[in-house]
Amino acid sequence: MKFNEKEIISACNAELLKSLGCDDEFGISTDTRTIQKGDIYLPLKGETFDGEKFISQALEKGAIGYFTTIGEVLEGARVVFKVEDTLEAYLKIARYLRRKINPITVAITGSSGKTTTKEMVYSVLSEKFRTQKTFSNHNNEIGLCQTVLGMSDDTQALIIEMGMRGLGEIELLSKYSEPDFAIITNAGSAHIGRLGSLDNIARAKSEITTALKSNGALIANDNERLKKFAAFNGEKIWYSIKQVQVLEQRRGYSKFLYKGIEYELNVEGEYNIENSLSAIELGNKLKMTPDEIKAGLLKYRSIEKRWEEENISGYTLINDSYNANPESMKASVSTFIELYKNPVVVLGNMGELGESEEELHRSVGMALANTSKKDTKFLTVGALAEKIGEELSKSGFYVKNFENNKDVSDYILDKIDVGCTIFLKASRSMKFEEILEYLKGRK
Repeated sequence: MKFNEKEIISACNAELLKSLGCDDEFGISTDTRTIQKGDIYLPLKGETFDGEKFISQALEKGAIGYFTTIGEVLEGARVVFKVEDTLEAYLKIARYLRRKINPITVAITGSSGKTTTKEMVYSVLSEKFRTQKTFSNHNNEIGLCQTVLGMSDDTQALIIEMGMRGLGEIELLSKYSEPDFAIITNAGSAHIGRLGSLDNIARAKSEITTALKSNGALIANDNERLKKFAAFNGEKIWYSIKQVQVLEQRRGYSKFLYKGIEYELNVEGEYNIENSLSAIELGNKLKMTPDEIKAGLLKYRSIEKRWEEENISGYTLINDSYNANPESMKASVSTFIELYKNPVVVLGNMGELGESEEELHRSVGMALANTSKKDTKFLTVGALAEKIGEELSKSGFYVKNFENNKDVSDYILDKIDVGCTIFLKASRSMKFEEILEYLKGRK
Protein backbone atom coordinates (compact mmCIF):
# COMPACT_ATOMS: atom_id res chain seq x y z
CA MET A 1 0.00 0.00 0.00
CA LYS A 2 1.24 3.50 -0.83
CA PHE A 3 0.84 6.85 0.94
CA ASN A 4 1.38 10.52 0.16
CA GLU A 5 2.94 13.11 2.45
CA LYS A 6 -0.37 14.39 3.79
CA GLU A 7 -1.48 10.90 4.79
CA ILE A 8 1.77 10.21 6.64
CA ILE A 9 1.58 13.51 8.52
CA SER A 10 -2.05 12.83 9.40
CA ALA A 11 -1.42 9.22 10.41
CA CYS A 12 1.51 9.67 12.80
CA ASN A 13 1.78 13.43 13.42
CA ALA A 14 5.16 13.49 11.67
CA GLU A 15 7.11 16.70 11.14
CA LEU A 16 7.97 17.23 7.48
CA LEU A 17 11.64 18.25 7.24
CA LYS A 18 11.87 17.95 3.48
CA SER A 19 9.00 17.71 1.02
CA LEU A 20 8.40 16.18 -2.40
CA GLY A 21 6.20 19.17 -3.14
CA CYS A 22 3.53 17.01 -4.78
CA ASP A 23 0.92 14.35 -4.06
CA ASP A 24 3.05 11.46 -5.29
CA GLU A 25 2.61 8.23 -3.32
CA PHE A 26 5.30 5.91 -2.01
CA GLY A 27 5.62 2.58 -0.28
CA ILE A 28 7.15 2.14 3.17
CA SER A 29 9.99 -0.30 3.85
CA THR A 30 11.73 -1.19 7.10
CA ASP A 31 14.41 -3.40 5.52
CA THR A 32 17.26 -2.09 3.36
CA ARG A 33 17.75 -5.60 1.94
CA THR A 34 14.36 -5.58 0.22
CA ILE A 35 13.74 -1.87 -0.27
CA GLN A 36 12.32 -0.89 -3.66
CA LYS A 37 13.14 2.17 -5.74
CA GLY A 38 10.81 4.99 -4.70
CA ASP A 39 10.13 3.64 -1.19
CA ILE A 40 10.42 5.59 2.04
CA TYR A 41 12.72 3.92 4.57
CA LEU A 42 11.33 3.58 8.09
CA PRO A 43 14.24 2.59 10.38
CA LEU A 44 13.17 0.48 13.35
CA LYS A 45 15.20 0.22 16.53
CA GLY A 46 15.74 -2.49 19.12
CA GLU A 47 17.99 -3.44 21.99
CA THR A 48 20.71 -4.66 19.64
CA PHE A 49 20.12 -2.71 16.43
CA ASP A 50 19.48 0.82 15.18
CA GLY A 51 17.98 1.11 11.72
CA GLU A 52 18.92 4.80 11.48
CA LYS A 53 22.51 3.73 10.93
CA PHE A 54 21.43 2.37 7.53
CA ILE A 55 19.64 5.43 6.14
CA SER A 56 22.47 6.20 3.71
CA GLN A 57 22.39 2.61 2.49
CA ALA A 58 18.61 2.84 1.93
CA LEU A 59 19.08 5.99 -0.17
CA GLU A 60 21.82 4.32 -2.21
CA LYS A 61 19.41 1.46 -2.98
CA GLY A 62 16.77 3.79 -4.36
CA ALA A 63 14.77 5.07 -1.39
CA ILE A 64 13.46 8.58 -2.04
CA GLY A 65 13.42 9.47 1.64
CA TYR A 66 13.22 8.26 5.21
CA PHE A 67 11.93 8.70 8.75
CA THR A 68 14.28 10.01 11.42
CA THR A 69 14.17 10.58 15.16
CA ILE A 70 17.22 12.87 15.25
CA GLY A 71 16.22 15.31 12.52
CA GLU A 72 19.20 14.87 10.21
CA VAL A 73 18.49 15.68 6.54
CA LEU A 74 20.86 13.83 4.22
CA GLU A 75 21.79 14.92 0.74
CA GLY A 76 19.98 12.82 -1.84
CA ALA A 77 16.77 12.47 0.15
CA ARG A 78 13.70 14.02 -1.45
CA VAL A 79 11.39 13.64 1.55
CA VAL A 80 12.21 13.37 5.27
CA PHE A 81 9.82 12.85 8.18
CA LYS A 82 10.76 13.38 11.80
CA VAL A 83 8.98 11.30 14.49
CA GLU A 84 9.68 10.63 18.16
CA ASP A 85 9.52 6.84 17.82
CA THR A 86 9.68 4.94 14.53
CA LEU A 87 7.85 1.82 15.78
CA GLU A 88 5.02 3.96 17.12
CA ALA A 89 4.89 5.76 13.78
CA TYR A 90 4.72 2.40 11.99
CA LEU A 91 1.83 1.30 14.21
CA LYS A 92 -0.04 4.56 13.68
CA ILE A 93 0.35 4.30 9.90
CA ALA A 94 -1.01 0.74 10.08
CA ARG A 95 -3.99 1.91 12.13
CA TYR A 96 -4.61 4.73 9.63
CA LEU A 97 -4.76 2.24 6.78
CA ARG A 98 -6.92 -0.20 8.75
CA ARG A 99 -9.41 2.64 9.29
CA LYS A 100 -9.21 3.80 5.67
CA ILE A 101 -9.90 0.39 4.10
CA ASN A 102 -12.08 -0.67 7.05
CA PRO A 103 -12.11 -4.46 6.55
CA ILE A 104 -13.83 -6.83 8.98
CA THR A 105 -10.94 -7.22 11.40
CA VAL A 106 -10.44 -10.42 13.38
CA ALA A 107 -7.81 -10.67 16.13
CA ILE A 108 -6.67 -14.10 17.34
CA THR A 109 -4.58 -15.07 20.36
CA GLY A 110 -4.15 -17.99 22.76
CA SER A 111 -1.56 -20.04 24.61
CA SER A 112 -1.61 -22.62 21.82
CA GLY A 113 -3.44 -23.18 18.56
CA LYS A 114 -3.56 -19.53 17.49
CA THR A 115 -1.69 -20.02 14.21
CA THR A 116 -3.76 -23.09 13.35
CA THR A 117 -6.93 -21.20 14.23
CA LYS A 118 -5.82 -18.24 12.11
CA GLU A 119 -5.37 -20.55 9.13
CA MET A 120 -8.77 -22.17 9.70
CA VAL A 121 -10.46 -18.76 10.00
CA TYR A 122 -8.70 -17.67 6.81
CA SER A 123 -9.92 -20.77 4.96
CA VAL A 124 -13.49 -20.12 6.06
CA LEU A 125 -13.63 -16.37 5.47
CA SER A 126 -11.96 -16.71 2.07
CA GLU A 127 -15.09 -18.52 0.86
CA LYS A 128 -16.96 -15.20 0.99
CA PHE A 129 -14.50 -12.33 1.50
CA ARG A 130 -11.23 -11.06 -0.02
CA THR A 131 -9.08 -11.84 2.99
CA GLN A 132 -5.64 -10.82 4.27
CA LYS A 133 -3.92 -12.69 7.12
CA THR A 134 -0.81 -12.58 9.27
CA PHE A 135 2.03 -14.32 7.44
CA SER A 136 3.31 -17.45 9.20
CA ASN A 137 3.56 -16.62 12.92
CA HIS A 138 4.66 -12.97 12.53
CA ASN A 139 2.46 -11.99 15.43
CA ASN A 140 4.24 -9.08 17.16
CA GLU A 141 3.98 -5.30 16.57
CA ILE A 142 6.09 -5.39 13.42
CA GLY A 143 4.13 -8.37 12.10
CA LEU A 144 0.90 -6.46 12.73
CA CYS A 145 2.13 -3.52 10.65
CA GLN A 146 3.39 -5.77 7.85
CA THR A 147 0.04 -7.56 7.74
CA VAL A 148 -2.02 -4.39 7.61
CA LEU A 149 0.22 -2.63 5.09
CA GLY A 150 0.10 -5.74 2.95
CA MET A 151 -3.62 -5.25 2.32
CA SER A 152 -4.93 -4.36 -1.12
CA ASP A 153 -7.48 -1.57 -1.22
CA ASP A 154 -10.29 -4.07 -1.86
CA THR A 155 -9.56 -6.21 1.21
CA GLN A 156 -12.80 -7.18 2.95
CA ALA A 157 -11.51 -9.21 5.90
CA LEU A 158 -8.28 -8.87 7.87
CA ILE A 159 -7.05 -11.62 10.20
CA ILE A 160 -4.38 -10.67 12.73
CA GLU A 161 -2.60 -13.22 14.92
CA MET A 162 -1.41 -11.77 18.23
CA GLY A 163 1.43 -13.24 20.28
CA MET A 164 2.89 -11.97 23.51
CA ARG A 165 5.80 -12.35 25.88
CA GLY A 166 4.35 -10.34 28.76
CA LEU A 167 1.52 -8.20 30.04
CA GLY A 168 0.60 -5.17 27.93
CA GLU A 169 1.74 -6.51 24.56
CA ILE A 170 -1.61 -7.79 23.30
CA GLU A 171 -3.23 -4.61 24.63
CA LEU A 172 -0.93 -2.64 22.33
CA LEU A 173 -1.77 -4.84 19.33
CA SER A 174 -5.48 -4.48 20.03
CA LYS A 175 -5.15 -0.71 20.35
CA TYR A 176 -3.65 -0.34 16.87
CA SER A 177 -5.75 -2.97 15.07
CA GLU A 178 -9.18 -2.10 16.54
CA PRO A 179 -10.72 -5.55 15.95
CA ASP A 180 -14.36 -6.18 15.15
CA PHE A 181 -14.06 -9.74 16.47
CA ALA A 182 -11.60 -11.33 18.86
CA ILE A 183 -10.82 -15.03 19.29
CA ILE A 184 -9.01 -16.53 22.28
CA THR A 185 -8.16 -20.19 21.66
CA ASN A 186 -7.23 -20.96 25.28
CA ALA A 187 -5.27 -19.71 28.28
CA GLY A 188 -2.87 -22.49 29.26
CA SER A 189 0.57 -22.64 30.83
CA ALA A 190 2.67 -21.47 27.87
CA HIS A 191 4.82 -18.47 28.94
CA ILE A 192 4.07 -19.08 32.63
CA GLY A 193 7.80 -18.58 33.23
CA ARG A 194 7.42 -14.95 32.15
CA LEU A 195 3.98 -14.20 33.52
CA GLY A 196 4.20 -16.07 36.82
CA SER A 197 0.68 -17.50 37.10
CA LEU A 198 -2.21 -18.90 35.09
CA ASP A 199 -4.28 -15.88 36.15
CA ASN A 200 -1.72 -13.55 34.60
CA ILE A 201 -1.74 -15.58 31.39
CA ALA A 202 -5.54 -15.31 31.17
CA ARG A 203 -5.31 -11.60 31.98
CA ALA A 204 -2.73 -11.09 29.21
CA LYS A 205 -4.77 -12.98 26.61
CA SER A 206 -7.89 -11.04 27.60
CA GLU A 207 -6.13 -7.78 26.67
CA ILE A 208 -7.28 -8.57 23.14
CA THR A 209 -10.62 -7.00 24.09
CA THR A 210 -8.98 -3.62 24.89
CA ALA A 211 -10.04 -2.02 21.60
CA LEU A 212 -12.61 -4.63 20.54
CA LYS A 213 -15.57 -2.81 19.05
CA SER A 214 -18.64 -2.87 21.25
CA ASN A 215 -20.87 -4.07 18.41
CA GLY A 216 -18.51 -6.98 17.67
CA ALA A 217 -18.03 -10.17 19.63
CA LEU A 218 -15.51 -12.09 21.71
CA ILE A 219 -15.33 -15.75 20.66
CA ALA A 220 -13.37 -17.70 23.24
CA ASN A 221 -12.66 -21.12 24.65
CA ASP A 222 -14.95 -21.92 27.57
CA ASN A 223 -12.39 -21.26 30.30
CA GLU A 224 -13.17 -19.98 33.79
CA ARG A 225 -10.10 -17.76 33.93
CA LEU A 226 -10.97 -16.14 30.61
CA LYS A 227 -14.51 -15.55 31.83
CA LYS A 228 -13.02 -13.84 34.86
CA PHE A 229 -10.64 -11.50 33.05
CA ALA A 230 -12.28 -10.86 29.66
CA ALA A 231 -13.59 -7.37 30.46
CA PHE A 232 -15.80 -6.90 27.43
CA ASN A 233 -19.37 -5.67 27.68
CA GLY A 234 -20.42 -6.82 24.21
CA GLU A 235 -21.42 -10.26 23.00
CA LYS A 236 -19.38 -13.22 24.26
CA ILE A 237 -19.52 -16.63 22.61
CA TRP A 238 -17.96 -19.52 24.53
CA TYR A 239 -17.10 -22.75 22.72
CA SER A 240 -15.78 -26.12 23.87
CA ILE A 241 -15.01 -29.61 22.58
CA LYS A 242 -17.67 -30.72 25.09
CA GLN A 243 -20.30 -29.28 22.71
CA VAL A 244 -19.10 -31.57 19.92
CA GLN A 245 -20.07 -35.09 18.94
CA VAL A 246 -17.12 -36.69 17.16
CA LEU A 247 -18.52 -38.93 14.42
CA GLU A 248 -15.29 -40.21 12.88
CA GLN A 249 -11.54 -39.79 13.30
CA ARG A 250 -8.74 -41.34 11.32
CA ARG A 251 -5.37 -40.27 9.99
CA GLY A 252 -5.83 -36.96 8.20
CA TYR A 253 -9.59 -36.76 8.71
CA SER A 254 -12.24 -35.78 11.27
CA LYS A 255 -16.02 -35.62 11.06
CA PHE A 256 -18.05 -34.06 13.84
CA LEU A 257 -21.43 -32.62 14.77
CA TYR A 258 -21.60 -29.13 16.27
CA LYS A 259 -24.88 -27.43 17.13
CA GLY A 260 -26.79 -29.74 14.84
CA ILE A 261 -24.58 -29.34 11.75
CA GLU A 262 -22.04 -31.85 10.45
CA TYR A 263 -18.53 -30.64 9.56
CA GLU A 264 -15.37 -32.26 8.21
CA LEU A 265 -11.65 -31.50 8.53
CA ASN A 266 -8.71 -32.93 6.63
CA VAL A 267 -6.74 -33.19 9.89
CA GLU A 268 -7.08 -35.41 12.92
CA GLY A 269 -7.31 -34.59 16.62
CA GLU A 270 -9.93 -33.23 18.97
CA TYR A 271 -7.75 -30.17 19.57
CA ASN A 272 -8.04 -29.35 15.86
CA ILE A 273 -11.79 -29.84 16.00
CA GLU A 274 -11.95 -27.46 18.97
CA ASN A 275 -9.86 -24.87 17.12
CA SER A 276 -12.28 -25.03 14.21
CA LEU A 277 -15.25 -24.12 16.41
CA SER A 278 -14.15 -20.49 16.59
CA ALA A 279 -14.05 -20.33 12.78
CA ILE A 280 -17.56 -21.78 12.66
CA GLU A 281 -18.86 -19.27 15.21
CA LEU A 282 -17.22 -16.38 13.36
CA GLY A 283 -18.69 -17.56 10.07
CA ASN A 284 -22.12 -17.63 11.68
CA LYS A 285 -21.68 -14.08 12.99
CA LEU A 286 -20.77 -12.91 9.49
CA LYS A 287 -23.91 -14.57 8.08
CA MET A 288 -22.01 -17.14 6.06
CA THR A 289 -24.02 -20.17 5.01
CA PRO A 290 -23.30 -23.61 6.52
CA ASP A 291 -22.13 -24.76 3.08
CA GLU A 292 -19.62 -21.88 2.87
CA ILE A 293 -18.28 -22.67 6.33
CA LYS A 294 -18.04 -26.39 5.56
CA ALA A 295 -16.21 -25.74 2.30
CA GLY A 296 -13.73 -23.45 4.02
CA LEU A 297 -12.92 -25.94 6.77
CA LEU A 298 -12.35 -28.70 4.22
CA LYS A 299 -9.76 -26.53 2.47
CA TYR A 300 -7.67 -26.08 5.62
CA ARG A 301 -4.30 -27.87 5.56
CA SER A 302 -1.87 -28.16 8.45
CA ILE A 303 1.09 -25.83 8.41
CA GLU A 304 4.84 -26.42 8.45
CA LYS A 305 6.21 -28.53 11.30
CA ARG A 306 2.69 -29.23 12.53
CA TRP A 307 1.97 -32.90 12.04
CA GLU A 308 4.33 -33.22 9.05
CA GLU A 309 4.56 -36.83 7.91
CA GLU A 310 7.68 -38.17 6.20
CA ASN A 311 9.02 -41.64 5.43
CA ILE A 312 12.68 -42.01 6.44
CA SER A 313 14.86 -45.12 6.66
CA GLY A 314 11.82 -47.40 6.79
CA TYR A 315 10.03 -45.40 9.51
CA THR A 316 7.09 -43.04 9.28
CA LEU A 317 8.05 -39.85 11.13
CA ILE A 318 5.40 -37.35 12.23
CA ASN A 319 7.05 -34.06 13.15
CA ASP A 320 4.91 -31.85 15.39
CA SER A 321 7.86 -30.04 16.97
CA TYR A 322 7.13 -26.48 15.88
CA ASN A 323 6.34 -25.65 19.49
CA ALA A 324 5.15 -27.30 22.69
CA ASN A 325 3.51 -26.52 25.99
CA PRO A 326 1.83 -28.90 28.46
CA GLU A 327 -1.62 -28.54 26.90
CA SER A 328 -0.55 -29.03 23.28
CA MET A 329 1.77 -31.90 24.17
CA LYS A 330 -0.96 -33.82 26.00
CA ALA A 331 -3.48 -33.20 23.23
CA SER A 332 -1.30 -34.08 20.24
CA VAL A 333 0.35 -37.13 21.81
CA SER A 334 -3.02 -38.51 22.90
CA THR A 335 -4.36 -38.09 19.38
CA PHE A 336 -1.32 -39.83 17.87
CA ILE A 337 -1.56 -42.77 20.25
CA GLU A 338 -5.26 -43.16 19.53
CA LEU A 339 -4.77 -43.27 15.75
CA TYR A 340 -1.65 -45.44 15.34
CA LYS A 341 -0.77 -49.03 16.20
CA ASN A 342 2.43 -49.75 18.15
CA PRO A 343 3.15 -46.02 18.58
CA VAL A 344 6.59 -44.63 19.40
CA VAL A 345 6.65 -41.16 20.95
CA VAL A 346 9.76 -38.97 21.18
CA LEU A 347 9.32 -36.09 23.63
CA GLY A 348 11.70 -33.22 24.33
CA ASN A 349 11.91 -30.39 26.83
CA MET A 350 9.23 -27.70 26.87
CA GLY A 351 10.57 -24.17 27.31
CA GLU A 352 9.46 -20.97 29.06
CA LEU A 353 7.72 -22.69 31.97
CA GLY A 354 9.62 -20.88 34.74
CA GLU A 355 9.91 -22.17 38.29
CA SER A 356 7.13 -24.71 37.69
CA GLU A 357 8.89 -26.37 34.75
CA GLU A 358 9.65 -29.67 36.48
CA GLU A 359 6.14 -29.92 37.95
CA LEU A 360 4.55 -29.15 34.57
CA HIS A 361 6.67 -31.76 32.79
CA ARG A 362 5.64 -34.31 35.40
CA SER A 363 1.99 -33.34 34.90
CA VAL A 364 2.30 -34.27 31.22
CA GLY A 365 3.70 -37.68 32.19
CA MET A 366 0.86 -38.29 34.63
CA ALA A 367 -1.76 -37.27 32.08
CA LEU A 368 -0.29 -39.45 29.33
CA ALA A 369 -0.07 -42.39 31.71
CA ASN A 370 -3.86 -42.22 32.05
CA THR A 371 -4.63 -41.89 28.31
CA SER A 372 -1.95 -43.97 26.57
CA LYS A 373 -2.12 -47.55 25.34
CA LYS A 374 0.26 -49.86 27.15
CA ASP A 375 2.08 -50.81 23.94
CA THR A 376 3.26 -47.21 23.51
CA LYS A 377 7.01 -46.67 23.65
CA PHE A 378 8.26 -43.33 24.97
CA LEU A 379 11.71 -41.89 24.24
CA THR A 380 12.58 -38.63 25.99
CA VAL A 381 15.34 -36.16 25.20
CA GLY A 382 16.67 -33.74 27.81
CA ALA A 383 16.65 -33.37 31.58
CA LEU A 384 13.14 -31.91 31.79
CA ALA A 385 11.59 -34.40 29.40
CA GLU A 386 13.11 -37.09 31.59
CA LYS A 387 10.59 -36.03 34.27
CA ILE A 388 7.78 -36.91 31.86
CA GLY A 389 9.36 -40.33 31.44
CA GLU A 390 9.72 -40.86 35.18
CA GLU A 391 5.96 -40.49 35.66
CA LEU A 392 5.26 -42.83 32.75
CA SER A 393 7.69 -45.40 34.13
CA LYS A 394 5.74 -45.47 37.40
CA SER A 395 2.76 -46.72 35.42
CA GLY A 396 4.74 -49.43 33.68
CA PHE A 397 5.37 -47.81 30.30
CA TYR A 398 8.44 -48.50 28.16
CA VAL A 399 10.61 -45.39 28.58
CA LYS A 400 14.18 -44.51 27.60
CA ASN A 401 15.84 -41.12 28.17
CA PHE A 402 18.61 -39.54 26.07
CA GLU A 403 20.81 -36.49 26.45
CA ASN A 404 20.68 -35.34 22.84
CA ASN A 405 19.10 -35.82 19.42
CA LYS A 406 22.00 -37.87 18.06
CA ASP A 407 21.69 -40.46 20.82
CA VAL A 408 17.93 -40.91 20.43
CA SER A 409 18.36 -41.19 16.64
CA ASP A 410 20.97 -43.94 17.03
CA TYR A 411 18.67 -45.79 19.43
CA ILE A 412 15.75 -45.60 16.97
CA LEU A 413 17.89 -47.06 14.18
CA ASP A 414 19.34 -49.80 16.37
CA LYS A 415 16.36 -50.78 18.53
CA ILE A 416 13.05 -49.65 17.00
CA ASP A 417 11.55 -51.97 14.40
CA VAL A 418 11.39 -50.67 10.84
CA GLY A 419 7.80 -49.91 9.85
CA CYS A 420 6.93 -48.17 13.12
CA THR A 421 5.39 -44.71 13.20
CA ILE A 422 7.30 -42.25 15.37
CA PHE A 423 5.89 -39.00 16.73
CA LEU A 424 8.15 -36.03 17.57
CA LYS A 425 7.02 -33.33 20.02
CA ALA A 426 9.12 -30.69 21.78
CA SER A 427 9.71 -26.98 22.01
CA ARG A 428 11.38 -25.41 18.98
CA SER A 429 14.59 -24.91 20.96
CA MET A 430 15.14 -28.69 21.03
CA LYS A 431 15.77 -28.66 17.23
CA PHE A 432 14.04 -32.00 16.65
CA GLU A 433 14.49 -31.57 12.91
CA GLU A 434 18.02 -32.85 13.67
CA ILE A 435 16.49 -36.25 14.41
CA LEU A 436 15.11 -36.37 10.87
CA GLU A 437 18.51 -35.46 9.45
CA TYR A 438 20.33 -38.08 11.54
CA LEU A 439 17.89 -40.75 10.42
CA LYS A 440 18.28 -39.70 6.78
CA GLY A 441 22.04 -39.97 7.15
CA ARG A 442 21.79 -43.66 8.02
CA LYS A 443 19.65 -44.74 5.03
